[in-house]
Amino acid sequence: MTDSLFRRKPIVPERQEGHQLARTLGWPHLIALGVGAIVGTGILTLIGVGADKAGPAVIMSFGIAGLICACAALAYAEMATMIPASGSAYTYSYVVIGELIAWVVGWSLILEYSLVVSAVAVGWSGYAAPLLQAWAGVPMALMQGPELGGIVNLPAIAIIAVVAGLLLVGTRESATVNAVLVLVKIVALVVFVAVALPAFNAANLEPFSPYGFAKHIGPDGVERGVMAAAAIIFFAFYGFDAIATAAEETRNPDRDLKIGIVGSMVACVAIYIAVAVAAVGAIAYTRFANSPEPLALILRELGSPLAAQYLAVSAIVALPTVILAFFYGQSRIFFTMARDGLLPASLATLSSRGTPVRITIFTALVVAVLAGFIPLGELAALANAGTLAAFTAVSICMLIMRRRAPDAPRTFRAPLPWVIGSIAVLGCIYLFFSLPEKTQLWFLVWNVGGLGVYFLYARRNAVVG
Repeated sequence: MTDSLFRRKPIVPERQEGHQLARTLGWPHLIALGVGAIVGTGILTLIGVGADKAGPAVIMSFGIAGLICACAALAYAEMATMIPASGSAYTYSYVVIGELIAWVVGWSLILEYSLVVSAVAVGWSGYAAPLLQAWAGVPMALMQGPELGGIVNLPAIAIIAVVAGLLLVGTRESATVNAVLVLVKIVALVVFVAVALPAFNAANLEPFSPYGFAKHIGPDGVERGVMAAAAIIFFAFYGFDAIATAAEETRNPDRDLKIGIVGSMVACVAIYIAVAVAAVGAIAYTRFANSPEPLALILRELGSPLAAQYLAVSAIVALPTVILAFFYGQSRIFFTMARDGLLPASLATLSSRGTPVRITIFTALVVAVLAGFIPLGELAALANAGTLAAFTAVSICMLIMRRRAPDAPRTFRAPLPWVIGSIAVLGCIYLFFSLPEKTQLWFLVWNVGGLGVYFLYARRNAVVG
């Protein structure tokens, strides 16, 4: 079994001194971390992309993506309380299925988190650049990557550096700042619903589903349908998995993890459905489809420019919460894989405050290069592919453990596990095949490269137990 590709870790592995994360987080921090990760560029921008693909039926797309994510969240909550260790889907897969699958899941999570952090940093820079140019005279060439004719995207690199510095100060401190900024973001979305919902007109919902349900190529060459929209909108829902990476830093994981994961998902599904209904009902979807700022555009169309400006400023202030949540998750995945020997073990060194300094700095360098120089474009959809792989693995792990160890202690038990698990697994697989074919191809290329790293380095250096 020692040399098996499917060797497994013990459920609660012993940790040597200096490699144990400090327990500083409570459930309010975890809910804020989850909501901070979930509510971000997805709802602020992707509702326009989704409307272009599904029409008013984008409301269904939000509901379907939310249902699949909610089922996956229940599986995460059960696994997180059974295995309260850092590493999220990677660790659960290592314990339940084995090393090779765990490597693929961890490699996919690295892809997901890196692209999300970089993409959101670039998105934040897009809001901040006009202000920096007007107030400080910063040339646009220093605020755009080469793909847009610039030299380097310095604001994106700067916000990554600020978030990295906050995480280095301490997990609890950064989580407290995150909680405050999350409130700013939620208030902005409440303002949008309060302004847009009274303008609801049922005529704007007709025809409700002009492009049908399944993904298909339209006459203009664009992939459309309710499921095509759901596969992209899925980006707007995930983020609760970052909570699972905080298991080792949670003061009372048996109680706090389930509250954080389920609580953040329930809150966000309610917020998203309300925003989607208000948006589609307020004006015809064709007027905001594919807009880079659909919610602000809707508010301006409704004659509320001050509310639109408030929404834009709130995005600039609060979008760093998404960067912080996914940066946190990325550094913890790196940390756990390094601690297990699958990546260089020297990266798993902790500071006196219990934070992984080297891995945080290394993560900052990787995502800063992506944000500053590399054109993300369609590759950003790869984040969805990596997440779908992780969600599928966690749901399968829950079902395996229900069969393998039905009487094992579980402080949270997902209701109707075989129904919940099946919806999560089949739903994630369907969403994956609803992604653009180019995304599926790049995901395959990424994991083929990852398997090369595994067989050349990780497998021979792994420390199991």
